Amino acid sequence: MVNGGAHGARGAGDAGDPRGAHGRRGDLPAMPPTPPVPPMPRQAPAAGPSLGEWLRTPRPEAGPGIWRYGHRTRPPEDPDRLDDRQLLGSAALVVLCGLLVWSLCRNGYIDFWVKPLEWFTPDSWREPGGDHEAFVRAAKTYEYLFTIVFFSVVARMARGGEIWRRYVRPRLRGPGGPEGAGEGAGGPAAPSAAPPGGPADPALWPQLRAVGEQAAADRLTAEIHGGRMNDVDYVRIDRVWQSARARYERLPAFTEAVLDRGAAAFVHPSGDRDLPVRAARHDLLTGQVRLGAAPDEERNPHAYRGVRLALEPALLSTSMLVVGPSAAGKTSRVVRPVVESLALQALAGRAAVIAVGAAGAGLGPDEAYDVVIRLDDPGCAHDLDLYGGADDPDEAAAVLAEALAGDAPGGPVGPGGAGGFGGEADTRRAATVLAQLIGPHRAAHGRFPSVPELRELLEGVPVALAALRQACEAAGDGAALRELDARERQSGRPGDPGPLLADRIALLDRPAFAGFFGAGGATRATRPFAVRDLAHPLRVRIDLPERGHAEASRLLARLLLVQFTACVRDRDERSLFACLVLDDAAHTLTPASVRAVQRLRTANAGVVLALRGLDEVPEPLRAAAVGAVGCRVVLSGVSTWDGEVFAQAWGREWVKTEDVTHNPDFSGGALRRALRGIRTLFTGVRATTRSVTVRTVQRERWSASDLAHKVPPGHAVVSLTTSRGEASPPVLTRLGE
Repeated sequence: MVNGGAHGARGAGDAGDPRGAHGRRGDLPAMPPTPPVPPMPRQAPAAGPSLGEWLRTPRPEAGPGIWRYGHRTRPPEDPDRLDDRQLLGSAALVVLCGLLVWSLCRNGYIDFWVKPLEWFTPDSWREPGGDHEAFVRAAKTYEYLFTIVFFSVVARMARGGEIWRRYVRPRLRGPGGPEGAGEGAGGPAAPSAAPPGGPADPALWPQLRAVGEQAAADRLTAEIHGGRMNDVDYVRIDRVWQSARARYERLPAFTEAVLDRGAAAFVHPSGDRDLPVRAARHDLLTGQVRLGAAPDEERNPHAYRGVRLALEPALLSTSMLVVGPSAAGKTSRVVRPVVESLALQALAGRAAVIAVGAAGAGLGPDEAYDVVIRLDDPGCAHDLDLYGGADDPDEAAAVLAEALAGDAPGGPVGPGGAGGFGGEADTRRAATVLAQLIGPHRAAHGRFPSVPELRELLEGVPVALAALRQACEAAGDGAALRELDARERQSGRPGDPGPLLADRIALLDRPAFAGFFGAGGATRATRPFAVRDLAHPLRVRIDLPERGHAEASRLLARLLLVQFTACVRDRDERSLFACLVLDDAAHTLTPASVRAVQRLRTANAGVVLALRGLDEVPEPLRAAAVGAVGCRVVLSGVSTWDGEVFAQAWGREWVKTEDVTHNPDFSGGALRRALRGIRTLFTGVRATTRSVTVRTVQRERWSASDLAHKVPPGHAVVSLTTSRGEASPPVLTRLGE
């Protein structure tokens, strides 16, 4: 396991510290100097383009979700465009007919083609004793010209220009450059020697040269040419440069760090400059990760046919819902690439990520993270703060109450559904109860209660309450004593939330979790990880103990979601994109958390929620949950009930339909009618006429039946929305390409 740490903020002040002084792994509160220069990450053989080629590849603006690396805009849709079979079939027919006519002309069966030769040459050339050599030369020239004109006409009739543009030219031009960094496992391959390019060549760092930093630009250019810099290094240093150039007094420090450490300048506090392995294809310059490819078929919108789809922070900041049954590819083809992309961007100082899933879910190796928390592993070096790093008792109580009591509006809170407690009003009552206990405990002991202590207080154990009262009296805190008096008056009354909250918190008071969720005194590590630490570019993975503790895992996932939505909105440093990824978000959404997810767009944060089906969301919240997120991924195998919710969210569109009507054919004279009668007598099929009616009607973009039965395995229907409100239509996507 890789130890983790709380790192210093990576904002504009980075350039002022040439050493890149941040916290080191394994010691969350400490901030020692940056570790020694790490070695260049080992690259896989033939991993992809060189860094210089990767930088020079164009990335034009494109629609939401389109992979921009080497993208070429698709020509506008031509309503008269022939499909491939019509185009090639008609071309073959024209060519065959042309060859037949040419053969007939050459063999004398058609002689009109030689008439122009007779018209424009002297008759004396063809008479006995005439200039036959001149006639032969004229005849050959004429034959060449006729051949050129004839086959030019044949090529035009066969739509040769369209065939060239559609099939030949794309293959001659290639795929538009390499497919971006990360085509192989290790990112861009070692750069070649001196790449071509003028002063604007990004591999020459023109942005530094423009302000006179020639020495720093030369050092970084040499790092690229020498193969000592990768895509993470480039993006990380460029990010620091962007923040440093806003304050010119910090340029000397930036230059000093670059000259001293080269490509390892401003390295991530972990010392990592790349991930141990890349399972997806990334373009860190745009922040995109490849999700799949949209097939070139009629069901997809014209602008998205044949293009590759990608995800980026501008899309994830609207949050994403991934729905698909087990083994449909939610984790391996959607969640894992997202987590991997965010981890790479964290190494570049641009993001922070918390990935939550069951042990062995396949969210990446331990070495790819700064903090790994296994909540049922006594040997784990890190703990999880039950209160998310909150200092205010009322805030901590509100967050904890939402996690304990907010999952089923109007439904039960206790295990097994006992008690009939739930709803937003009761959640507020639960927050009041918790505040009446954890507030006095903090006033008396300087910390929030641990799980066993909180359980005893909620259960109303006389010894625990008496000890807390005695500690508050010793501290002389009258307000804390009044809170305890109010709790004692309310306890035991009908509908008191205390016992039911105690039952919920008891899910975490198990031997498997002994020593976890420490608050203040009895902690398992130097400091438990708190969600508030996402002000730094951290990579965190939390393994939930689903085996034997399914209810506890759901409670913890819900707690992390509530803590995340509460903390990221209060961050002072919002330049880092923060993301929470729940590989299994079953029974984690509450009415308050659904509303909170919608507000994350303005906080440069987002969540990724993966579900096996919408039945894992309370029924009153299903439509709201789908509407709260901007990005939706529906994998193959969903039910028609789930498909109905997404079909309504995607709405309808105007399409042209053709109604074909077959009527009996009574046309023609007696002979034609007699012949049709004879054919009907022998074949049993009555002759009919065919009429076509074209209408414009509204149709669902993807119906519930289509989502349930017409999405092939390995595919998904994807719709994406940017933080600016630009949205893509639902696109059928072949995942993993």
